[in-house]
Amino acid sequence: MVPPLIVGDQAPWQPFCDGNHNLPYEKSHGIDASHAKLSQQIMNDFGVLNNRKRALIALIHSLVFLGIAMHGFMSPKTGILYGSGGSGDFGLIGIYFTVASTLAWLVTLARCSKERMYFALCACSATFGLLRTIIGDGALPVAQYLRVIMLSSAVVVGMRIFRSFTRPVAEDVLPD
Repeated sequence: MVPPLIVGDQAPWQPFCDGNHNLPYEKSHGIDASHAKLSQQIMNDFGVLNNRKRALIALIHSLVFLGIAMHGFMSPKTGILYGSGGSGDFGLIGIYFTVASTLAWLVTLARCSKERMYFALCACSATFGLLRTIIGDGALPVAQYLRVIMLSSAVVVGMRIFRSFTRPVAEDVLPD
């Protein structure tokens, strides 16, 4: 026999677990539902970028890829459909396709609008990079501009997400 446990001001209860786990957690474990819920102030809305470290890593990636996009902005692409595509272009297509697909999947995992917008901007940028590599700048001249604009916007949104994780400083710590 398991000794009874006392939770707060509640009466003692016996731990109980239904065999097939069909009952809700609070019924099968005897915990008051009001104690089991987190407040909205503690839990944030982010699904993927749910802490400061992840937001910083995402922001750094955006800045690096913005630098790559700016470098690609200076060099025109002929595209594999209209020019002679080397093995590097086919590798680049594979990379862009993988990145664009992963970012599109992350859009579906995102919970709040800021996070969803961030991943959508990054996914659009990768898709424009993919289209630019396939069909070139001659057929789609706006792609190089849109790629830089999308990544610049993603950096701005990423900075807002990162800043949302900053902690306020207590008043007694501030200098006079």
